[in-house]
Amino acid sequence: MKKEIKVLISACLLGDNVKYSGGNNLTPELVTLLEKYNVDIVKVCPECFGGLPIPRVPSEIRENKVFSKDNRDITEEFLAGAEETLKVAKENEVNFVILKERSPSCGSTHIYDGSFSGNVIPGQGITAKRLTEEKIKVFSEENLEEIEKYLVELDKN
Repeated sequence: MKKEIKVLISACLLGDNVKYSGGNNLTPELVTLLEKYNVDIVKVCPECFGGLPIPRVPSEIRENKVFSKDNRDITEEFLAGAEETLKVAKENEVNFVILKERSPSCGSTHIYDGSFSGNVIPGQGITAKRLTEEKIKVFSEENLEEIEKYLVELDKN
């Protein structure tokens, strides 16, 4: 019997209204891909796990800390959300993770530069970095081809 593939995913990518603005980042191509491989989905929102409200003031990473646009240091909430996400990933024995690119929690390769001007720089969000430190494979919704290749490999085993 084939082993079930479990994937932890940013809830906003699946249409949950947990984004800072109260909206979502539904990515239909991602949903289609996950359905094709019949994966078991574990939805998370690290920022909600950290106790931040919906909607909330936008936030960005600056000097390894997270600040809201009104200049409050909310690093602790982001760290708490990252730890809870890691716990959920381990409890569910997920095969890999798909997180929202450029998010201060979930950005896997790029984040905003902390100036709230829309500038994007190479870097990882707090949760993506924490999961990577624990050797958990992290993708973004922008890497559908890579995700599919990974799913094909998992499907073979």
